[in-house]
Amino acid sequence: MTAYILLGIVIFLVVILAANVRIVPQASAYVIERLGGYNTTWSVGLRFKVPFLDRVAKKVNLKEQVVDFPPQPVITKDNVTMQIDTVVFFQITDPKMYAYGVDNPIMAIEKLTATTLRNIIGEMELDQTLTSREIINTNMRSALDVATDPWGIKVNRVELKNIIPPEAIRNAMEKQMKAERERREAILRAEGEKKSTILVAEGQKESAILEAEAEKQAAILRAEAEKERKIREAEGQAEAIRIVQMANAEGIKFLREAGADDAVLTIKKLEAFEKAANGSATKIIIPSEIQGVAGLAKSVGEILR
Repeated sequence: MTAYILLGIVIFLVVILAANVRIVPQASAYVIERLGGYNTTWSVGLRFKVPFLDRVAKKVNLKEQVVDFPPQPVITKDNVTMQIDTVVFFQITDPKMYAYGVDNPIMAIEKLTATTLRNIIGEMELDQTLTSREIINTNMRSALDVATDPWGIKVNRVELKNIIPPEAIRNAMEKQMKAERERREAILRAEGEKKSTILVAEGQKESAILEAEAEKQAAILRAEAEKERKIREAEGQAEAIRIVQMANAEGIKFLREAGADDAVLTIKKLEAFEKAANGSATKIIIPSEIQGVAGLAKSVGEILR
């Protein structure tokens, strides 16, 4: 009989011991109450509680959590009612405050998110609301983080998931976007035509410049050819005159060798200058001694007549 009693006591102690041993997992915390009041917070590891005195009041998840709230009706500054749903990323930083700060933390965050969103959107117009998501997200995160701090909750990020304007506004926006796209298409088409016209004009300009340059080069070549021709003609005339003069000089030399007097030589010189005057030269410079002899020859000729 005593053995059974002892066995029963051992079994009872084992059950009691097993019931009061807890293993707290990673990223978790247990809030422990003793006799109905807060006693301590267990972190990760093997823990023991006092039988019949301690109890686990709340198991807290310390991981970052995400809550997707349903769309909330909000009214903008210009009296447009929209549906906006939000996503809140939060993390519990103080298990004790989370356990005793508010009765239903998730519902409290949802209601707080709705009221904060209405306050922020109520100060903005429709167009500003649609283009200021980042500003709205930042303002909501700041406001929620301050409000949830007494609950042991830190709001890390708030995102506007969808902004749904009324159907009439959506239709007007679609028409506006369609008109904007058509306007951009017309602008692009006009710019393309303008660039095409400019390219054609530039091509014509380049062609005209090249033609003018070619004509200029041709004119230069023609002028150089004409100049070369005139030079060759002048050289030929000069060579002809040189040959005539050499022939005259040879004749005069022959006359001298034949014993001709100075008068005959002078006359021959005058004849040579007469032949030279029949050329293309417009001026002939006659030495002064020949001029005197020419005058004498003229006077003798007049007397003989």
